[in-house]
Amino acid sequence: MTKKSRDAYDEDRRPSKKSSGSSHRSSGGRYDYDDYDDMDRRPAKKKSSSKKKKKEQAKKKRRRIVLFILEIFLLLIMVLVLYFVLKGEKTGKVDLNEEEIIINETVKEKEETTMKGYRNIALFGVDSTTGALTKNTRSDTIMIASINQDTGECKLVSVYRDTYLNLSNDKYNKCNGAYANGGPEMAINMLNMNLDMNITDFVTVGFAGLTDTIDALGGVYITVESNEISHLNNYQLCIADDLKRSYTPVTDTGYQLLDGLQATGYCRIRYTAGDDFRRAERQRTVLTAVADQAKKASPSSLAQIANNVFGEVYTSLDLAEIVELLADVNNYTITETAGFPREENRTTGTIGTKGSCVVPLNLEENVKWLHQFLFNDNEYTPSAMVQECSKQIEAETSKYVGSK
Repeated sequence: MTKKSRDAYDEDRRPSKKSSGSSHRSSGGRYDYDDYDDMDRRPAKKKSSSKKKKKEQAKKKRRRIVLFILEIFLLLIMVLVLYFVLKGEKTGKVDLNEEEIIINETVKEKEETTMKGYRNIALFGVDSTTGALTKNTRSDTIMIASINQDTGECKLVSVYRDTYLNLSNDKYNKCNGAYANGGPEMAINMLNMNLDMNITDFVTVGFAGLTDTIDALGGVYITVESNEISHLNNYQLCIADDLKRSYTPVTDTGYQLLDGLQATGYCRIRYTAGDDFRRAERQRTVLTAVADQAKKASPSSLAQIANNVFGEVYTSLDLAEIVELLADVNNYTITETAGFPREENRTTGTIGTKGSCVVPLNLEENVKWLHQFLFNDNEYTPSAMVQECSKQIEAETSKYVGSK
């Protein structure tokens, strides 16, 4: 309540100074407001001043009501502003509707056997500087982090962004279109439907979030090849321009410490031998290097980093949960990384108007390999949904790239 309205309120409620031999205080030592109303209704000694006093009292009451309404109105505005800041689409935490997450029936059975004890999280990197993390932007990076919670072993799998898959709506196209069309929920469903996964959590980061995280950790150690330097510097120049920051060009080859902008630029290189496959490998290399640096930091430092960059990510995880995971970072080790579809069972080609795509020659076989790689399941049989998607992919692409 404002001072002005509080003064008016106190003045209206202040008891008469006349000595009446009786106290208008409650047993708790405070004035009883019902007693004040009785005083207001007490007849005046002089009729000539009665009407005037009633008018003044009515005027004060009206003023008090108006001020009270204004204060409530201002309070509501403040609450709404706070709500939209905290729940804004650009950054922070989002609660996914788990009822809308697709998990194939076969996978639900495997959660009690070969997939038991594993936690799978989707990692998305979007081509964005300071926002547009929710959707309407394609996910340049799509990874699955599979954590064995019993042993602490973590495996990373890159799903190549141009892989021809079911976007989870029975439309087949480059898989990075799922995030652009339906955000993380649709992208998670795409992964679960095509790969027989049970992902319910995700983390999305843009250029600013990745850059600031790496800088907060003191940089990462990466081996830079001679054919990568010019591309790395070109990319970090573009990112620095978008983020309105200065940058330091990389001039030497070999194993070296890269800062946030340099490492983010390194992640984006695709114009060397290996194209996008090599870029996905670089991204896994940087993520592994980030994990190595995190192990060198104290739990308190990691908690501070998480607090500082949380506003630059979009995730289903609570900040407290992230801090808790970071506190146990030394118990986790990235043991292996790979790309999906695997090299022996993929090809590339222009699929009509959908452009250049990475085509899994046999999705079923790729999914069998994936479950062997992640969960050591050598006898995995893909679900009916994966089998259906596999047949449809072959039907739509075989005339462009042949079949296996």
